[in-house]
Amino acid sequence: MLWVAIIGLAMTVAAVAVAGRRAQFLFKLATVGPPAPERIEYAKTHAGAEAKAQLVEVFGQKKLLKWTPSGVAHFFVMWAFFILLTVYIEAYGSIIQGAITGRPNFHIPLIGQWSVLGFLQDFIAVACLLGLVAFAVIRVRNSPKTLGRKSRFSGSHLGGAWLVLFMIFNIIWTLFLARGAAAANGNLPYDGGAFVSLALGNVLPASPLLEEIALLLHIGFMLVFLVIVVNSKHLHIFTAPLNVLFSRRPDGLGAAPEMTVDGKPVDFEDEDLDPEKLGRGKIGDTTWKGFLDFYSCTECGRCQSQCPAWNTDKPLSPKMLILDQRDHAFKVAPYLLQGDTSHADTDVLALLEKPLVGEDGVIHPDVLWSCTNCGACVEQCPVDIEHIDHILDMRRYQVMVESSFPSEAGVMVKNLENKGNPWGMSEMKRADWIEELDFEVTLIDEKMPEDTEYLFWVGCAGALEDRAKKTTKAVAELLHIAGVKFAVLGPAEACTGDPARRLGMEFLFNMLAQQNIETLNEAGVKKIVATCPHCFNTLANEYPQLGGTYEVVHHTQLLAKLVDEGLLTPITPIEEKITYHDPCFLGRHNKVYSQPRDIMSKVPGVQTQEMHRHKDRGFCCGAGGARMWMEERIGKRINTERVDEALTTNPDTVSTACPFCMVMLGDAINEKKNSGEAKETLEVVDVAQLLIKSVKG
Repeated sequence: MLWVAIIGLAMTVAAVAVAGRRAQFLFKLATVGPPAPERIEYAKTHAGAEAKAQLVEVFGQKKLLKWTPSGVAHFFVMWAFFILLTVYIEAYGSIIQGAITGRPNFHIPLIGQWSVLGFLQDFIAVACLLGLVAFAVIRVRNSPKTLGRKSRFSGSHLGGAWLVLFMIFNIIWTLFLARGAAAANGNLPYDGGAFVSLALGNVLPASPLLEEIALLLHIGFMLVFLVIVVNSKHLHIFTAPLNVLFSRRPDGLGAAPEMTVDGKPVDFEDEDLDPEKLGRGKIGDTTWKGFLDFYSCTECGRCQSQCPAWNTDKPLSPKMLILDQRDHAFKVAPYLLQGDTSHADTDVLALLEKPLVGEDGVIHPDVLWSCTNCGACVEQCPVDIEHIDHILDMRRYQVMVESSFPSEAGVMVKNLENKGNPWGMSEMKRADWIEELDFEVTLIDEKMPEDTEYLFWVGCAGALEDRAKKTTKAVAELLHIAGVKFAVLGPAEACTGDPARRLGMEFLFNMLAQQNIETLNEAGVKKIVATCPHCFNTLANEYPQLGGTYEVVHHTQLLAKLVDEGLLTPITPIEEKITYHDPCFLGRHNKVYSQPRDIMSKVPGVQTQEMHRHKDRGFCCGAGGARMWMEERIGKRINTERVDEALTTNPDTVSTACPFCMVMLGDAINEKKNSGEAKETLEVVDVAQLLIKSVKG
């Protein structure tokens, strides 16, 4: 056995050296960009949440199990890596003990002869084999060669995936050969439990040479696999737990990340601020967390399959957005790591200076501006890649440094700067809707009245857009009927800044946010109810970044509570079949799914029918990410796709809980009416409108 030990240990040293050198390279590459100290600080201060995430997402595979067949297969293959570590301890122990004593019958102290462990080892190895078969079937059935764009593997590096499956197969069959040979020679440490190994031991010849060769084959395939892993997409085996550890909780949605320069929140009043550091213009501007995202991508395509842009024939694939950056990073890595490029030739400099976004850049502008920030990619990613953060960083550079963004969005920006709302209407019109009510609404002068519980944040759409005004008036009436004391800011209210921030105009967002925070603090506001999910998300999750902390609820949350408490009682039946559309910034970004449905379930006569894509797999209306103010020129319109899906339920009404969604879905429904594809009575309404109709009778 001495020769076996010498060869085995020599192979191990060589493979570990090669893999270690690659790991060192990956670490150096990831740290060439600006730091991300907030990630480390967040992980420290939210240790409990991060520990839970490791248990649930890494060990429990929660996100992967949302896709049952592939999720179950991955669950067993992943756990095979953990449990079969004990087999490798036994293998190395056997070759060392065999070299010393001549008898390779090593067992792990204390647990090494426990039949339960032997059973677990064999069971998980068999389960892993079945998982490999499932993966092969899934890849064949979803081949891009037959499905094209509809395949979630479209654009993935397919050859590497098949190689990894082949290598895992080699590891498993050599494992059984080695254990079976050990059993035949009386060296397997288990008398029971290891059902496959013991069965093979009964049919294999008692041959020490076979056992020695099998051990070397098993260790050799594992070591080759290790080298392949650190040079392939399967690097996620090591980096995914780290990426989960340093991701934002609960899942990278909700608030957009603060803009930082050199690891610190940006100060736009700093005279020494280098504008080139605003956002991300080159691959070298990527933080180590961004590189962790690159390294962790499994190329599974779940994000791509759920993306509304990709599903409507637009060029944005969240998966390819990450892979294109990763591939470019590896291409320029040798030059990035050199630091000094003074002697580099023209081609090298051109590669290094290649813009991240541009007609000839790593990412085409049409890719960047197709994103609606809906969050479907982040929600579905099993390794917590934060695609939206990458997109926002690149948008920030394009908008604030390059002044390059869709021209029609420029009108929205000017309106926000000059009038405080995207439509450019006078701020004095913000209170006009109050005149249409038959009761008084308190308009805050300087301070919130002491007996007032909520500030009703009306929002730009709710105050100025005719369809959204109906929701505003319905909510106001319902609060009045329930006896909830509320007040509004009227002309003192300005846009929360969500469209500016999601466009990438961080400076304008800061200006609007600080203006609103000052107004709210001076008025003594503590609790806010908002009808727009974008306002709700910004006020609740993003204003605290700038010092504005309030208790914020969406109107569906408050109304559902009032119904449960008996302060609002739906009486009049509404005999309609209704399908509900989940607003992205209410649902995926803030996990408010049940309350709008709870309200509808309390209205007599309502029959609800879910669309195929709903809740965390809901499909966007197309208005998020500031796309409400941009033309949709590529592919099918997202709102049309969503309405087509709604029509499959044959509804009398489409309900939602967002003014943007009402506009987008309403426009698409009107087009369908004009073409005769939808009944003339079909309309889109807010959940609050359904409730007030039933309450008032």
